[in-house]
Amino acid sequence: MALVLAMDVSSSVNAEEDALQRGGLAAALMAPDVQAAFFASPDPVALAAFEWSGRYNQQDLLGWTLIETPADLATAAARIGGSTRSHNDFPTAMGYALGHAAVRLQDAPACLFRTIDMAGDGENNDGFGPEEAYAAFAFDGVTVNGLVVNAGEYEAEVNLIAYYEAQVLHGPGAFLEIANGFENYAAAMERKLIRELGAMVLGGAPAGASGG
Repeated sequence: MALVLAMDVSSSVNAEEDALQRGGLAAALMAPDVQAAFFASPDPVALAAFEWSGRYNQQDLLGWTLIETPADLATAAARIGGSTRSHNDFPTAMGYALGHAAVRLQDAPACLFRTIDMAGDGENNDGFGPEEAYAAFAFDGVTVNGLVVNAGEYEAEVNLIAYYEAQVLHGPGAFLEIANGFENYAAAMERKLIRELGAMVLGGAPAGASGG
């Protein structure tokens, strides 16, 4: 599997929330059940990660890294957890983020599965949206799963689950995971990674997955 992790750092995410999601992603990668999922298949996972906000504000956190050993996974998690935020005052350009992820997949090692993990706390509000991204970039055979941070502070957040279900989920076996606030980010990401990585073992969509 080639797996791209995309983390929202738009202006709606404050410094404390960013620390929770950045550390939460690193902690999820190191969770025992996630580690077991990474190595349940004889085929390795190629992992990459970036943060995104405005239309021209995507910053790579982890280049393509082949996760063949627990040490590889620990190094990747440490790099993500120790990274610093590149932008904090830009809007939510989800279409551009999806385009960036699609381009990154073009440089990935050859893999049977190609998955993008889109996490965010708001709807697209800058530039083209997910529908236009899916039409303009190479998404054939690519699964886009979503992680909604359901804070519910603004109208865009209240409707965010429905937005992700209708606009963001894409491809075979796409599904949505929900974090009830940034405090729940690590636990939600752990559940999500286990489900995504299960596709390699099952040889298809994760059990119970809903189409996008």
